[in-house]
Amino acid sequence: MRHVRKRTRCGAEEADMPKAEAPLRVVERYRELAALVQFHDVAYHQNDNPQISDAAYDELRRELNLISETYELSFDDKKIAFKVGAPVSGRFEKVAHAVPMLSLANGFSGEDIVDFDQRIRRFLGLTPEESLTFTSEPKIDGLSLSLLYENGSLVRAATRGDGYEGENVTANAFEIGSIPRQLRGCPYATFEVRGEVYMGTSDFKTLNNENAKNGGQIFANPRNAAAGSLRQLDAKITRSRPLKFFAYAWGAADGLPADTQAGVIEHFAAWGLPTNPLMRVCNSVDDLLTEYRNIEQKRASLGYDIDGVVYKVNSLALQRRLGFVSRSPRWAIAHKFSAEQAITVLEGIDIQVGRTGALTPVARLRPVTVGGVVVSNATLHNEEEIARKDIRIGDSVVVQRAGDVIPQIVAVQFEKRPETSVPYQFPDFCPVCGSHAARESRADGKTDAVKRCSGGLICSAQQVERLKHFVSRNAFDIDGMGDKIIEEFHGNGLVRSPVDIFTLQRRDRESGSLLKEMDGWGEASVAKLFAAIESRRTIGLDRFIFALGIRHVGETTAKVLARAYPNAWQFRDAMVSASDTAHSARSELTSLDGIGEAVAGSLVDFFSEKQNLEVVVQLLEEVTATPPIAVRTDSEVTGKTVVFTGALEKLSRDEAKATAERLGAKVSGSVSKKTDLVIAGPGAGSKLKDAEKFGVKVISEGEWLAIVEKHEV
Repeated sequence: MRHVRKRTRCGAEEADMPKAEAPLRVVERYRELAALVQFHDVAYHQNDNPQISDAAYDELRRELNLISETYELSFDDKKIAFKVGAPVSGRFEKVAHAVPMLSLANGFSGEDIVDFDQRIRRFLGLTPEESLTFTSEPKIDGLSLSLLYENGSLVRAATRGDGYEGENVTANAFEIGSIPRQLRGCPYATFEVRGEVYMGTSDFKTLNNENAKNGGQIFANPRNAAAGSLRQLDAKITRSRPLKFFAYAWGAADGLPADTQAGVIEHFAAWGLPTNPLMRVCNSVDDLLTEYRNIEQKRASLGYDIDGVVYKVNSLALQRRLGFVSRSPRWAIAHKFSAEQAITVLEGIDIQVGRTGALTPVARLRPVTVGGVVVSNATLHNEEEIARKDIRIGDSVVVQRAGDVIPQIVAVQFEKRPETSVPYQFPDFCPVCGSHAARESRADGKTDAVKRCSGGLICSAQQVERLKHFVSRNAFDIDGMGDKIIEEFHGNGLVRSPVDIFTLQRRDRESGSLLKEMDGWGEASVAKLFAAIESRRTIGLDRFIFALGIRHVGETTAKVLARAYPNAWQFRDAMVSASDTAHSARSELTSLDGIGEAVAGSLVDFFSEKQNLEVVVQLLEEVTATPPIAVRTDSEVTGKTVVFTGALEKLSRDEAKATAERLGAKVSGSVSKKTDLVIAGPGAGSKLKDAEKFGVKVISEGEWLAIVEKHEV
């Protein structure tokens, strides 16, 4: 157990309440929630067919945050679930976003908004008395869209996709009447406008009525209708749909017409872009909450769906200082409306087996509509959760949507329980391979809440799930090799290991091109798959590390590791050496920002297995893993390791770290002979002494700020 530190305005640290180390069952629950988020993000963002409601998704995100705030977790575990959207479908040309289109953090109560204000003040070092202005506007429940204008003319439109890469829907955007093809008086050669495509509630009802008469598609809600209408291969269909657009943000731009959020939006309106008339400037948290109540009262009469209110720091200079976390800006938050509930019957419990062997129970529900979305599944978390709530097959249950993920069963209506019901018996054997399943004993003597299959690599479910992870969007991202293809190729023995993917074309050629003779495959589809595989023979080192599926190593940790080691071979060698706790490789590993003993232990365990080492070596003979490109490549600290110590008087520690990462530097929590620069404030102690011992250059906070100012845009 370690003490969490909080920082005063002058930068000094004082002890706060300690956080307990997260029990393994809590960590596993956290990762389970993250996996559910990813599954339903694809259903919502890519397939336009959510399985549950926005409220269920928000509740899941809230549970993630609650675990993070309550327990001491590894840096990677805090970030594991913070992804945006879903990968593009492959039906449209891909568009890379010059500036990522990120999501927003969520708040669910007035206290959450007070915390939002306080977090910003702590980060910026503002006192409660200093002024901080925000904007407030309705959160439209539609589809995010990027519009690129060159010399005032619309030249490209793209969906958000996964936040980094979207779909080119330019022809369809041309068919939306409220999107101007030419901006009036925009002085910039390049300006990217961002906003939301939506469908009005009355138009939605009319469309569904007409489709019902003509045997067409019936949409679950206006958001689905808008998304399905925009993402049409035939732009004529988009033209026939009553889509509308609100502009509320921007991406890449040659300049900005104002220095505030509200000021830029005012210029949007002057340029002919539709903006929301309910946007307001608020001078306090009380003003924000007043606007929230006002918009909530108007919600039913707006004529379009909203699911909350968005607050943004008004000053663009402060927005730049605040920057971003993994999936969202620090300077904005969505204040969501309350979750919705419904009652249905639990018809069965299915057990899913994940890539780590975890047995996860999922409730099969009699389909029920909750807030306009049909729900047929709900998470049951684990064996303990089922027993604690005494959930039985045949029960009438209360289901709550609190996000876009699988909803939760929040209560059982015991008075409606059938007389023949019996307690649910969680299986002791893997439903896929039949191997024994048990709850592992932890180091603290307690038993893990999650049952795991002991089959390991003989369990086809684990093999398949590991392969799915390997080709997933944030790993190797191989087009055309989705879940069904992985299952098919694994089932017929074509792909049992990640290496098999990159030898598939060679083996197919040696066998006389048998792949194209398989059902559903032809010469063109086989060629397309092989081309997609070939295009991924060069991949970023961070993606390579993430794709290995090492326990506790998510995207953020993979990026930290990729920045710390020059290439994949040296990374492998360092992880092998780190098995010796006395070796310098171990101390170097644990000194990396966010790498604790739990993550280090997982890395060592993985690379201690001969089979895993063989897979890594075989992969590196087939692919090239390239080191990451620094955020900035032209600063004097790019690629260097820096350490902050002592009291910082003008920056909070979080902001100081963010400035270093923006300049392409690596931030470490300890000083060693490999440290390049130490930024020391008043009260610097042991780290300053270590810097002197190792001959590391030491500068003041003022000198650091001079470096930052020279390179910041």
